Amino acid sequence: MAGIMGKSARVGTDMQTDRARAEFEMTELSHRPLTDDAVLSGTGPLWLTVLSGGVTLETAAGVIEVEPGDAAWLDARTAYRVTVIRPTDLATGDLRATGLTRRLPSPMLVRGFTARHAGVASLIKTCPLDGSCQVSVLADGYGNLLGAAMVDSWLQDEGLGAEGPEQDDLAVTQVIAAVRAEPANPWTAASMAGLVHLSRSTLGERFRKAVGRSPIQLVREVRMGEARRLLLDPSHPVEYVASAVGYGSLAAFSRAFAGQHGVSPQAWRAQEAQARARGDRNAANPTALANATTAPTDSAVVTP
Repeated sequence: MAGIMGKSARVGTDMQTDRARAEFEMTELSHRPLTDDAVLSGTGPLWLTVLSGGVTLETAAGVIEVEPGDAAWLDARTAYRVTVIRPTDLATGDLRATGLTRRLPSPMLVRGFTARHAGVASLIKTCPLDGSCQVSVLADGYGNLLGAAMVDSWLQDEGLGAEGPEQDDLAVTQVIAAVRAEPANPWTAASMAGLVHLSRSTLGERFRKAVGRSPIQLVREVRMGEARRLLLDPSHPVEYVASAVGYGSLAAFSRAFAGQHGVSPQAWRAQEAQARARGDRNAANPTALANATTAPTDSAVVTP
C-alpha cells in the first residue's frame, strides 16, 4: 500500500501527460469485399468504415445506415449485426478502448469520416495491418489515430468541447493513471479509493458516472490490455505475463483472459502469430490482398 500511495504526487503532476496517452489499441485491420445481403455479426470491439457501397448497423440501440465515408465504433460489450445493402468494400478493425477517462456512446457514428480525416483514410486504404504493413510497427499508431479521430469528430458533431459535456473527474483520472502505471499492483476498491481520499462507494459512483464501469472493471481492462501487449512478444512465457499484470497464478490469469477474449492466452498468442505470418506473406503483394475476401475474425461470423 505504501508503494501505491507513494505514487500519488507523481500521478497528479503527470496528469496532463497521461491524459494525452493512447486510449485505444488495435491488433488487426482488414478489408472485406462483401456482396449483397452478406451479414457480419458478433460482439465488439469493432470499428468499421464503408469504403464503397453501404451497410446497415443494428445494435440494441436501433438500426442505422452507414454510407460511403462514414465510420462507426462499438465497444467490447455491444452486440451488432452489419447487413450489406449493396456490394461493399468494408474496412474493419478490432479497435478497443483502454482506460478511457470519459464515457463514449456505443455505437459511435461519425458521418463523413474519410473526408474529414483524409490522412487516416489514406492509411486505411493503402496499408492494412494484415497486409503491406507490419503489425508490430503500426498497430499502436493505427489505434491511436483512429481512436483520436473518432472521438474528436464525435465531440465536434455533438457540439462539445475537448473535455466532453463536463470536465473529466480528476479523482477518476488519477486512479486510471495510477492503474496504467502499475497494472501489477494488488489493486482493490479500497486501495484505489484511498489513493484519492474517497470512500469506496463514492469512488464507485464517480467511476460509473465518468466512464460507465466500476474501478475493478477498469483494472481488469487495463491488465488485459497490458497482457495482450506482452503476449505479442514470444520471449515472454505466459507465466511471466500473468505475474506482470497482477495475477498470482497462471490459472487465475487464464480464467480472466478467457473470460474477456473467449480463448486462453496461449491460444490467443497462437492466433496472433498466425495472423502475423499471413501478413508477412502478403506484404510482397498488397494489391492482391486488397482484392481478396478477408476471413472473419473469431468474434464475428460472415454469412453470405
